[in-house]
Amino acid sequence: MANSTTLLEVKDLHKWFAVSQGLLGRKAGYVKAVNGVSFAINRGETLGVVGESGCGKSTLGRTVMRLIEPTQGQVLFNGEDYLALSDSALRRRRREMQIIFQDPYASLDPRMTVGDLIGEPLDIQKVYSTRQERNNKVLELLDIVGMNRDYVRRYAHEFSGGQRQRIGIARALSLSPELIVCDEPVSALDVSIQAQILNLMEEIQRNLGVTYLFISHDLSVVKYVSDNVAVMYLGKIVEIAPKDGLYSDSRHPYTKALLSAIPIPDTTVKRQRVMLYGDIPSPLDIPSGCCFRTRCPEAGELCAQSEPQLIDIGNGHLCACHLVK
Repeated sequence: MANSTTLLEVKDLHKWFAVSQGLLGRKAGYVKAVNGVSFAINRGETLGVVGESGCGKSTLGRTVMRLIEPTQGQVLFNGEDYLALSDSALRRRRREMQIIFQDPYASLDPRMTVGDLIGEPLDIQKVYSTRQERNNKVLELLDIVGMNRDYVRRYAHEFSGGQRQRIGIARALSLSPELIVCDEPVSALDVSIQAQILNLMEEIQRNLGVTYLFISHDLSVVKYVSDNVAVMYLGKIVEIAPKDGLYSDSRHPYTKALLSAIPIPDTTVKRQRVMLYGDIPSPLDIPSGCCFRTRCPEAGELCAQSEPQLIDIGNGHLCACHLVK
């Protein structure tokens, strides 16, 4: 699956959290937040990851970066196993992979000025030998994200949510990373501000060639920014395809249900809703066979007996469903 244009390749990645119960803390089982995920991202492209809350999207992004240690699997970054790096080697390589967090109100230290927030990664990695070089880089980053240079001495609480997220983006860009994990970067913002931030991120990608792993629950946002889209359900990718192929010809019943729920801004156009019934199963007790079968309107006997694998159905479109050939 990997080639010379592949920047990131994830192979059979798992992250299980042990859950204990009772006064003695006996293990009750494992929450299988990420349960055998594989994908690849080419340089300069964006992979969007979508799914309902609790499907494992954010855990996937943090595990890829080793902010959370995986249970098993491989993360190949530039062909090197990122999960096999020692702590000291990982610290040096951190500059190549950064993250933009979901909540710009919680992710910025209120005791630090904008200049210190953006410059802290430069200080940690000892990028510049003089204070002047470091400060010049901070001002350059403020220019890139469209903020006034005079803001460098102000504090995060003095800014709006959109401005705070621009500061977060500048901080993520400070070490010139090749990959940025975007963990729902616009979900906490007003719709009008979302568009501004998404346009800024696209402009940054065009100018700097950065690669994004873009996590969101909003299918419309993901369609706007992504080259390829992966759909997650209960810790697994159930469908992954180029953007146009997925939105125009989705094949998995879960993807069809998600897409049918997107509002259409035209009252004359009617879309047939695909209704899902029942609750999402607990990640502590994932159903046998296909993890989606308990809510799938098309589930059959085989779905309970055998777990479907992601198969290529043509043009880079992969789907994990027994009903898709």
